[in-house]
Amino acid sequence: MEDQKILIVGAGIGGLAAASCLLKAGYDVEIYEQAPELGEIGAGIQLSANAMHVLNYLGIGDAVSEISVRPAAYVFRLFDTAEIVQQFSLSEEHERLHRAPYNQIHRADFHELLAARARELKSDVIHLDKMVVDVEEREGSVELHFADGTAADGDLLIGADGVKSIVRDRILGMVSATYTGDGAWRVTVPTERLPPGFMSQVMSVWMGPGRHAVSYYIRGGSLLNFVGCVETDEVSEESWTAKFPWDKFKADFEGWHQDVRTIIDLADKDQCFRWSLHTRPTTETWSTRRVTILGDAAHATLPYLAQGAAMAIEDGAVLARALKHCNSDAEALQLYQRNRYSRTNRIVEQSMTNRTLFHLRSEQEIRAAFANRSEGDDRNTWLYSYNPLTVPLN
Repeated sequence: MEDQKILIVGAGIGGLAAASCLLKAGYDVEIYEQAPELGEIGAGIQLSANAMHVLNYLGIGDAVSEISVRPAAYVFRLFDTAEIVQQFSLSEEHERLHRAPYNQIHRADFHELLAARARELKSDVIHLDKMVVDVEEREGSVELHFADGTAADGDLLIGADGVKSIVRDRILGMVSATYTGDGAWRVTVPTERLPPGFMSQVMSVWMGPGRHAVSYYIRGGSLLNFVGCVETDEVSEESWTAKFPWDKFKADFEGWHQDVRTIIDLADKDQCFRWSLHTRPTTETWSTRRVTILGDAAHATLPYLAQGAAMAIEDGAVLARALKHCNSDAEALQLYQRNRYSRTNRIVEQSMTNRTLFHLRSEQEIRAAFANRSEGDDRNTWLYSYNPLTVPLN
């Protein structure tokens, strides 16, 4: 079935990764992106071994690692004293256990590498300024209709168009979003602004009553990435680019450890972003006979397990394998969603559980919760050990 044309809506991380997996498998692929220019916003993302297996397979693993930071450990700290309540090793230990590294990278840098790889496999694979307004599924094909009046026809369609997916809504019905009660701040600070010897290269989770923060280095250590999630009744736009006043940012972390307050003080005061985190109900139905979805369109998750990008990358690899494995497209799409649902749903649920864990109301509660669990053992057993290139499909 390699002569099929597969249409992908969305040139984000999931769409580009899926396109390269499918192109490498011999399929013809066309990506349609609504933005007039290709690019990515945001800041740091984390790529554990389960995602790096796919990037190594696509031939960009080394390039990713060259511009990433490999953190020495995952460290869970109390918000005010920086007391370490638990930690587990990453870096060499992660690679030894899972045969691929744990990388922290700037989203824009990663997106650029993915786009370049897809274009190496097919120079004209990406079509920009193509906003989908309708999807028409026929007996033997599927057609996209765009806002500019043009259309595109293919054998299969993949919706990789994010949490507000048009493909999902047109094919599977509208999905309602529910505010979680959390707003997420994000900033980056150039390392040169930081005091000498400030914070080692580890992945730090700062936990406190009603809020938590994550800090780690990206771009080879030249930038410090900071995300702070706070419980708030002030619902803002569900957008990575929504700016909020710096003084509100500072107030949200008053009384926190000096390192956290130093990061906030050194951030560009006109570059503080906050977006409202929403949940969407998970569904076991991702596909029709000729259309499926992946990434956030299928399983939007809270950013509390650092697996959103990794899940989208896994999706593309498993989907390409399912198409090669089956005799019919409809069978392949069912095989794909059947083999992705339980894992992605578990990650979504664990992320929601972490929201509760990280926001416990007292230091005693936090210590007690971590005394009864081993984050490292748990994640190494099922999360990081997953290889989408070799996991049995059934």
